Amino acid sequence: MSVTSRLFAIPWIMVGGIFILVIIGTMALYSASDGVWTASVQQHLIRSALGFLLAVFIAFLPINWLFRTSFIIWLGFVAILIALPFIGVGAGATRWIDLGFMNFQPSEPAKIAVVLLLARYLSLRTFDQIDKFLIYIPALLIAAIPSGLVLMQPDLGTGLMIFVAGLAVIFVSGLPKRYVLLGIAVVAACIPIIWSQLYDYQKSRLLTFLNPEKDVLGAGWQITQSKIALGSGGLFGKGFLQGSQSQLDYLPEKQTDFVFTLIGEEFGFIGNSAIIFVYFLIIISITGIGLKAKNRFSRLVASGLAMVIFLYVFVNIAMVTGVLPVVGAPLPLLSYGGTALLTVFVILGISMNLSQNSQKEDLEIS
Repeated sequence: MSVTSRLFAIPWIMVGGIFILVIIGTMALYSASDGVWTASVQQHLIRSALGFLLAVFIAFLPINWLFRTSFIIWLGFVAILIALPFIGVGAGATRWIDLGFMNFQPSEPAKIAVVLLLARYLSLRTFDQIDKFLIYIPALLIAAIPSGLVLMQPDLGTGLMIFVAGLAVIFVSGLPKRYVLLGIAVVAACIPIIWSQLYDYQKSRLLTFLNPEKDVLGAGWQITQSKIALGSGGLFGKGFLQGSQSQLDYLPEKQTDFVFTLIGEEFGFIGNSAIIFVYFLIIISITGIGLKAKNRFSRLVASGLAMVIFLYVFVNIAMVTGVLPVVGAPLPLLSYGGTALLTVFVILGISMNLSQNSQKEDLEIS
């Protein structure tokens, strides 16, 4: 493949969108630091640069390598998640591995590992096999095992996101409608059991979600302040570094999970809409790569990666606007945090790889 062909194969809309979000994220972190160039702002830029180099490296890997190593990658993350209670730092849903230069949270890139292995497994199935129920038992286990390990930390939000990303790949592979309806019925029947297994703080979050006004100064403080900040931003916002809720520290976690609220207060509905539009372009770009791919593995991987980005964005924005309960879900490229940021750049690298190999019908996987 010539250099010119490789340049045309790069998903430039996705690349441009990511860089725009990195710049906005840097501005948001600068604002969250009260207009001071702190270490967190600098680290965000450094990690973004390293993430881009990682994406370029992944983009030039043989696509066959991604296929062949998908099980090893998945198994590696499962092993790390099993060992995390013993080798990790923090407690509960905040477990991570201290690498010195950053805290690595393995549950974030585990989403990609699930997508890659599911794409490999399902791409090897014939269309006659896809119609059989037993084919989906190993597929469900591929998604359920890492998801269950994360739920045991306990991290309800991330655990469910891993499983839903896996379900998206299974659905796109050609899952018959009768199995979809069966799955919905099983989940509905299990709701009382799931509720009984939740921790007290998880139940509290769900109850607060239903009625945040019941405890405005306690459990409902975060979402109440978030709504006030978003509403006060109006159509055009109060201006850069002029947000009262964020600058006066009424808004909690403004540099991480609630960064979308900070941006909404300073740049208003127009600013938030622009951010959502950029994310939309990134998701459409990844989906387009899948639609153009001539091999099934690439199509399934692209579908899964697009769902991972969608879940990141939807869960975070729905959380800070009160549509979903508050969970620990960062907004990639905008929130402060190294693992989620690097995860998105890995997705960029894989997407560029798929785009350059989209015309390959046979991956020579043997």
